[in-house]
Amino acid sequence: MPSFEHNEIKARIHHYLISKTNFLEVKDTMQGDELRAFVNKAVDSLCQETKMVINLEERQIILRELASSIVSVGPLRPFIEDPTVTEIMVNGCKAVYIQRAGKIEKTNVTFPDNTNLVHTIQKILAAASTSRRVDESSPYVDFSMADGSRVNVILPPCSMVGPVMTIRKFSRDLATIDDLIQRNTLNKQMAAFLIAAIKAKLNIVFCGSTGSGKTTMLNVLSSHIPGHERIITIEDTSELRLMQEHVVSLQAKAANVEGKGEVTIRDLFVNSLRMRPDRIIIGEVRGHEILDLVQSISSGHSGSLAIVHADSPQECFNRMVTMMLMSGIRLSGQEIQKQLATSVDLLVYLELFMDGVRRVTNITDLWFDNQKGACVLKDIFTFKQERIDEKGRVIGDWTQNKQKPSFYQKFTKRNVQLPEGFFV
Repeated sequence: MPSFEHNEIKARIHHYLISKTNFLEVKDTMQGDELRAFVNKAVDSLCQETKMVINLEERQIILRELASSIVSVGPLRPFIEDPTVTEIMVNGCKAVYIQRAGKIEKTNVTFPDNTNLVHTIQKILAAASTSRRVDESSPYVDFSMADGSRVNVILPPCSMVGPVMTIRKFSRDLATIDDLIQRNTLNKQMAAFLIAAIKAKLNIVFCGSTGSGKTTMLNVLSSHIPGHERIITIEDTSELRLMQEHVVSLQAKAANVEGKGEVTIRDLFVNSLRMRPDRIIIGEVRGHEILDLVQSISSGHSGSLAIVHADSPQECFNRMVTMMLMSGIRLSGQEIQKQLATSVDLLVYLELFMDGVRRVTNITDLWFDNQKGACVLKDIFTFKQERIDEKGRVIGDWTQNKQKPSFYQKFTKRNVQLPEGFFV
């Protein structure tokens, strides 16, 4: 009797489902248990026809993997499979919006009723293989799909329009810095500088509003972290997809129904310092963990990367100061600003423009001027918008300040070379 590898068995079963059964016609009408039963029956038939032998453990693994990979998303499937759609917004069963090329548009897609929509939400959640849940007692949830797309759900009674689901799709076509250059997110000089900044272990904060491309930029640049370094990522909901081999991914945990068992970003960050990290990457800083981040950088953990929601580099700095003040630290405002400015080297601000293009508009040097007794933010690169043409495209270009930044000695210390004449 023939023996096959795991992936070959999966491929054979998948081909059998498509070619020998009516699976494509009925899969969107089946729940999780029905889906597994249907696939299990097809596996029995395939084994009988081909004399293929699959042990029980292998069969269970394959059933689980196949059910997850072909989970029904109902009428949302065309948008899930459309690479031009970046976000899907479901506002109850009768209103589905999408974002394409940075612009939001309403679709003619609907669900039969709210019960059907909740059923679809539960199937997507089950396929994500997460311990998180969503129901009346816990009416909202954040989780990631198997492909890296991020999902947020909020149910009645918290939502007045019925079940609301937002899917932010993971961009697989933005894998390298050249992809970002091609999309006009930044230019070659900025790309060379940011790659050098990663290699020189600068502490960088990526900032911008929702959907401006912060996580994508961090993902792409993180690929330039040397492969021998131990990287620890800390997130509320898993979005980062690092290519290196030595990566430890940590994820916060919400409290259970009894209000116990919560594990915060700050808890994970404090624990990560005992895990011998070369780099710590925080998916989003929005609370007291900023204090631990600053203190860890000050104590030698350089090369940290983080994301902060803000409307400008100055607002990003102000938010970090506010978060540190809210942590209850007994320092004056000026001392807090000085700690921040001496810990964070660089602010990278991204913005979504009217033409749907996400651009790095500011790469900002942050330092504390001891003579003036104040923090200084100075742009190294700035995007200058000139006009909007007749097709609605934003016309502009980046300008560079060639004065050496405050952290320039870090390039020398780590023997990171910039192009000749980059700074004067």
